[in-house]
Amino acid sequence: MNLETADSALVAELTQQIGEDSVSTEPKVLLAHSHDFGKIVDLQQPLAVVFAERVEDVQATLRLASAAGVAVVPRGAGTGVSGGAHATVRCIVLSLERMNRILEIRPDDEVAVVQPGVVNAVLNNAVAKHGLMYAPDPASYQQSTIGGNVATNAGGLRCAKYGVTTDSVLGLDVVLADGTLISTGRNTFKGVAGYDLTSLLVGSEGTLGVVVSVTVRLRYLSAKTCSIAAVFTDVIQAAAGVMAIARIRVQPAILELLDIGTMRVLDAAYGSDLAARGGALLLVRTDGHGAEIEANIVRSALENLGAHVSEPDDEEAVRLIEMRRASRGDGQDDKYRVGEDVAVPRSAMVEYMGTLDQIAARNRVMVRIVAHAGDGNLHPTFWVNSEDGAAGVARLDAALEESIRAALEVGGTITGEHGVGTAKRDWLAWEQSAEVLEIQRKIKAIFDPQGILNPGKAIL
Repeated sequence: MNLETADSALVAELTQQIGEDSVSTEPKVLLAHSHDFGKIVDLQQPLAVVFAERVEDVQATLRLASAAGVAVVPRGAGTGVSGGAHATVRCIVLSLERMNRILEIRPDDEVAVVQPGVVNAVLNNAVAKHGLMYAPDPASYQQSTIGGNVATNAGGLRCAKYGVTTDSVLGLDVVLADGTLISTGRNTFKGVAGYDLTSLLVGSEGTLGVVVSVTVRLRYLSAKTCSIAAVFTDVIQAAAGVMAIARIRVQPAILELLDIGTMRVLDAAYGSDLAARGGALLLVRTDGHGAEIEANIVRSALENLGAHVSEPDDEEAVRLIEMRRASRGDGQDDKYRVGEDVAVPRSAMVEYMGTLDQIAARNRVMVRIVAHAGDGNLHPTFWVNSEDGAAGVARLDAALEESIRAALEVGGTITGEHGVGTAKRDWLAWEQSAEVLEIQRKIKAIFDPQGILNPGKAIL
């Protein structure tokens, strides 16, 4: 039997076992599910898209694909930006978007159990009535799914205080490459029995197994929050504000830094006048019963640095945080623009931002920066004019690689929250030793001996 015949037989068997409404080979569906928001270098069309609705659907897909030697690419909402959900040669895309039920909310235990297709914002809305929240909040929280957040170990604005996804995941149900269902972790906040397989699976980008249920820890939803907007002369002064907040030992829930280029993007999108007020912006939110006390301490510290600080209860500060949260950039052609996701030690932010400006000047590209300043996670965006053509793209690529190496040189990492996917896979060896990479390959081989789970992603 040739491959084409074998692949047709696989799709027919999937359709028979899972149902006609759950397996699609329609060209429009294949194209729509063939990639995420990451840069596409080699667009591939999957053999089919399977829309799983039950755990058994996931198991059947993996059993059949394993037997046929066909790759499986798990997919949530497709909002990732590192190519982690790009289709590969001869693959089935396994969509989990229909597995979207909240299975359990236990308010007294501060725990929820959800299927992977539950949207982040939907979970938060459901638990808010109990005075609780699911803390991780990536910019795409209105669309991204919990399963996708788990796959990439997603972060967000509240990471400064509450950590990334792994800090809120207690346990997982996972289907392995051969269709075996396993459970890892626990229902309790504390537990140290055996190896921590849950933390290993979080951030593994679908290369070790397919998550079909997530037990998450919930946090207290603060009845009181205070938002502050502080305009500075430049990013150096704003970064000094970040360190000043740290030195007064206040831990904001949100601490964001925007440079003049990002302020201009917000002005263009929302009709604001931020860029006319200064050269950098800090957005701060405190929460909890001490939110007002902490906000007053922060406000005083920033004013002492010469910042123009919003008044208490200024609604503009609240709006600016939501504008920042919702903004994923301007409408420029992605061919001539690239956004990055690096993290550096917080004490190195000023040095690194200066280095980014030097890199941009040296390569004759433009740069703007937004940062989750509370945890040192920066998102610089480099771009060139479309008129620069291929030569401009080459300069863009050179600046990008320089920025990654510069982050590593100050003790940083190639990705703070977006994941490795395909976009950063070749850079992994810049950060991790050959010995560490080999251990990861061996772990992958244990979970997925045939290498069918999301091949070419996350690890070298």
